[in-house]
Amino acid sequence: MSAESARTIALPSGEEIAALGQGTWYLGEDPARREQEIAALRLGVDLGMTVVDTAEMYGDGAAEELVGEAVRGRREEVFLVSKVLPGHADRKGTVAACERSLRRLRTERLDLYLLHWRGRWPLAETLAGFTELMEAGKIRHWGVSNLDVAGMVELTALPGGDAVAADQVLYNLSRRGIEWDLLPWCREAGVTVMAYSPIEQGRLLKGDALGAVARALGATPAQVALAWVLEQGVAAIPRSGSPDHVRENRGAVDLHLPTEALDALDEAFPPPSGPTPLEML
Repeated sequence: MSAESARTIALPSGEEIAALGQGTWYLGEDPARREQEIAALRLGVDLGMTVVDTAEMYGDGAAEELVGEAVRGRREEVFLVSKVLPGHADRKGTVAACERSLRRLRTERLDLYLLHWRGRWPLAETLAGFTELMEAGKIRHWGVSNLDVAGMVELTALPGGDAVAADQVLYNLSRRGIEWDLLPWCREAGVTVMAYSPIEQGRLLKGDALGAVARALGATPAQVALAWVLEQGVAAIPRSGSPDHVRENRGAVDLHLPTEALDALDEAFPPPSGPTPLEML
């Protein structure tokens, strides 16, 4: 279970990042769990789960502060992602929000900065903010979260909009709607897709079908669910606040799902049969 064996996924620039990373939604909110959560994040980096995803929204900045402490002294090992709230996402607000995130994260730059979801500000305003941040060296790549095909088409039609690196969306075995249109569109456009809540915040793990596949493979349901996302060529950022769960998640990287397992999962969790509105959590 070495870091060297980790799967990677390519950004549009050609840069390779870890396909299995770490999410931080709800982390940093309970002081009693702080040391354990920091230990979990650090272990994940040790194991090659070097994409660490956070947002100004998470705990009103508390998750970013936790991440900043966890990666202190190891910043160059980590591909750091954060997000701007839509209410802040005009040009000036995007820049100011990023600067606040940088202070909480104790870093001079983000590797990827995302619009968390679409709000009242035109996408051109947010893009102008991203461009300013890129030129200042405060972000290396920019992208979006929770944008459907129509939103991506609108974005990429803007001057400079085709530089979008990623779309982070809800995707897991029980939320396969993006396979109808968004996932093929992103593949054609060369945009990296990142899955948040790849085990549906744990709700997926109680299903009989997933459990049966896991038992047949000598794996856990979480490992199967995560391995399935990776098999689709999609990056996954599961949240884990404990070292034990980090180790379990990391096992997904080395898990191969044979055809019979994929067929059983398709039967239990059918792909979409038509267009589905983009789902969010």
